[in-house]
Amino acid sequence: MTAHDVEYIEIYTSDRQKTTDYFVSRFGFHRKARSRAGDLDSTLLRQNNVQLVITSGPGTEEFLSAHGDGIADIAFACEDPGAARDGALAAGARDLTAGGSGIPVVSGFGGVRHTLVQRSAGEAGGLPAGRDWLVDPEPVNQGDEAPELQRLDHIAVCLEAGTLHDVVRYYIDGFGFEQYYTEYVAVGEQAMDSIVVRSPSAGITFTIIEPDPTKKPGQIDEFLHRNGGAGVQHLAFLVDEIVPAVLDFGARGVEFLQTPETYYDALAERISGLDETIADLRKTHVLADRDEWGYLLQLFTRSPFERRTLFFELIQRHGAQGFGSSNIRALYEAVERARTATS
Repeated sequence: MTAHDVEYIEIYTSDRQKTTDYFVSRFGFHRKARSRAGDLDSTLLRQNNVQLVITSGPGTEEFLSAHGDGIADIAFACEDPGAARDGALAAGARDLTAGGSGIPVVSGFGGVRHTLVQRSAGEAGGLPAGRDWLVDPEPVNQGDEAPELQRLDHIAVCLEAGTLHDVVRYYIDGFGFEQYYTEYVAVGEQAMDSIVVRSPSAGITFTIIEPDPTKKPGQIDEFLHRNGGAGVQHLAFLVDEIVPAVLDFGARGVEFLQTPETYYDALAERISGLDETIADLRKTHVLADRDEWGYLLQLFTRSPFERRTLFFELIQRHGAQGFGSSNIRALYEAVERARTATS
């Protein structure tokens, strides 16, 4: 019944061409195929083993009206999709399977669903099943390749207050995930609870967050309001070297959140053994965190979408395996600075 990897992520958008161009021109994804089926028009993008399906059309209108541009489907690769569906239904999922493809689909959180795709662990992913794809010719190398996104590191999910533990239990009971980490983060008069769950293969990692309703409303509450409920807040992409990646992606038009200068004044004392110089981190606004295995570097983008919901993260790991307390706190504080600056 376990899911072992993210097969693809489908983004519903009001402007498929604009969203496609964002990922291609800013992040270096490649167009791989096009599908026009019924009331859905999709473009498949790929970079290494990360697959994004960018979809528009009449079939997306209900989702877009409720949530705006964002992630509608996180497809799971499973050894046995039928057994995975049965496990999810037993844990409380709704069966969303439709049409004659026979590919199981179950509910996730908010407006997000999970298509369950048959792929054995270790096999390479292919074109998303159940659609007729017209494969694009391989692009000519222009000699200006963006830094590589190595893989999808984790997916951050925002939930309504009071639902965190039920959703975590659903992924543990329904898909065989394991609870990896838990953290309560208080920043000023705001606070949130977070639990990290991941598949036993470590191919799927969800950081799941809910606001503390006893505190003042903050960025998580604003996300839930703009998104019309629970949804994916950000996707984190693993990179080999974050400093040159940030410089390159920034030159391509990706907008990153800014970090106060004072953050770096005590960074060397807080995190020893950084290979990168403090000056490089300061110049690129990259954040740092340490756990018992090593340290990691990260930076968050601004949302490119009208409702300012879904955004992205770059992360570089130097031995760090999880999420230290200041890691999650850094995200909260970085987004909070952006929120107050534009309010």
